[in-house]
Amino acid sequence: MDALKERDPAHIGAYTLLARLGAGGMGQVYLARSPGGRQVAIKVIRDEITDHPEALARFRREVETARTVRSAYTANLIDASLDAAPYWLATEYVSGPTLSKAVEEHGPLPAETCRGLFAALAEGLAAVHGCGVTHRDLKPQNVMLAAQGPQLIDFGIARGAGQTALTEAGFAPGTPGFTAPEVLMRNEVGPAADVFALGATLAYAATGRPPFGAGDPAGVSYRAVHERIDIAGVDPALVVLVEACVAKDPAARPRLDEVIARCGVRTALVEDAFYAGLEPLAEAVPQAPAAPPSRPPVSPHDLPTAGAPYGGRGYTPTQVGQPASPARRRRVAPWAAALSVAVAVGVGAAFVFASQGDDGGGSEGGEGGAAAGGSAAPSVSASSPASGGGGAPTYAEDKLDRNYWVPEAEDCQLPPEEKSLPKFQTSLADPDQPDVYDPALLNPRNKLEIGFRDGIGASTEPYYVTVSVKPPHDIDPDTGKPVEGVLSQSVTIGYLSKPVDIHGGGDPTEWKYLTYPEDFQQWAAGKRWPAIPLTNDPGNWTVQFHHIRTPDDYTSVGCRGFTVR
Repeated sequence: MDALKERDPAHIGAYTLLARLGAGGMGQVYLARSPGGRQVAIKVIRDEITDHPEALARFRREVETARTVRSAYTANLIDASLDAAPYWLATEYVSGPTLSKAVEEHGPLPAETCRGLFAALAEGLAAVHGCGVTHRDLKPQNVMLAAQGPQLIDFGIARGAGQTALTEAGFAPGTPGFTAPEVLMRNEVGPAADVFALGATLAYAATGRPPFGAGDPAGVSYRAVHERIDIAGVDPALVVLVEACVAKDPAARPRLDEVIARCGVRTALVEDAFYAGLEPLAEAVPQAPAAPPSRPPVSPHDLPTAGAPYGGRGYTPTQVGQPASPARRRRVAPWAAALSVAVAVGVGAAFVFASQGDDGGGSEGGEGGAAAGGSAAPSVSASSPASGGGGAPTYAEDKLDRNYWVPEAEDCQLPPEEKSLPKFQTSLADPDQPDVYDPALLNPRNKLEIGFRDGIGASTEPYYVTVSVKPPHDIDPDTGKPVEGVLSQSVTIGYLSKPVDIHGGGDPTEWKYLTYPEDFQQWAAGKRWPAIPLTNDPGNWTVQFHHIRTPDDYTSVGCRGFTVR
């Protein structure tokens, strides 16, 4: 649960907004209060997709699904507005941690708790199926562990028996590792697919591990189709039931009433001591602010994340990592670009500085102090001109960024705004194609080496550069693929590197290098996410170079791109 931002409205319809609960491919979700004091969760469709017919149809279908499904195991629909923008729906607010958060905080659930949860979720799914609806995206993030018992949330891709599928752009519904083989192979969605997801979800609850491993979504999906589920170390009777639910053949999976009977529960789940102990994980509900906040928070501990239970896709702040210092870098491609005039980000991103303390030095706190395989971040003087008195820039808050690299123009065609360094040079190269210099032929598949430098080095003053690498489409961090069903151009800033002082490290003209994806990351769903593999989203990728001075003073000083075929 995160604080409202300056750009957030104070009210939606008759409801007073209290906090942010999460963000998704479709929109933003808020915690709100009705005029009579009832707490509700309001999902507001994103402005930029209100004119997208498939996205709007999907949202309308979500409203109809929420109206259809009335169950003790779901958050019921309270209100909706579908006549004109902004489009929104309001449901009951469910307080409690997600199953995902509970396992992250407390570890795997005991076998008896798992059996009780298994039976309760099976009963909840049976109630949903009884309304003629399949959930299609059951996973730990979509299970709320409320005081009254578990609740199923996020019916954004649910579908009734009489509804036809919207265009999926080649992507199967659901989340890798929890999506049934018949859905992945043939897009056959039915109640049996929900049973598969139930088994995978309980495997995660019992082990604390992804049911079919982690890594590239395509690899996870392959294992879900062809390999056994990871259920090692779990109570044997529970193993048998989980493996039955995730049978590759949907006809071999048990019915939900059979799952309930085989759990053999004798008491209510809310009476389980372990389950009851999870209640303190529920977040406190803030009061409505007297006035909108004057500006975004600047402390790294105050920065909002998208880890709330509703929505759970998309992201708010991005934490960036310091690139490793390689022992050897190869020569720069002859077509390295020399930029005499900088170019501006259209809408841009607000770069937020994290304070390093009064002494102005030392390593940075939190998880972002070093990149994967890299060294810790260098000390930066808190009094340096680039720091704005707050230390080296460490975070970038995601805002709209409508800039795209166009291969025909070999540029982003951004308007000039700032006189950059006299000879700011950049390079893009593929380590697997060492002899390819022509950008038109560059087709990286595994890694991209990004270089930049001050070609003259007339000044040694700190000059911080953050590089952003933006895929062609909006990415769902849960899957690492374009947002399912909404194949729209990305309007985020993308994956970011940690800001690098271009004049640091001795020689002010020395080339600085970053490697995608290793040196790039983002925050989503309350945790750090690595940059996606290039091949996850074929198309025209955009690379931007940003000069950061203070939280409110930054400019894009370069924009290039490449194509993944």
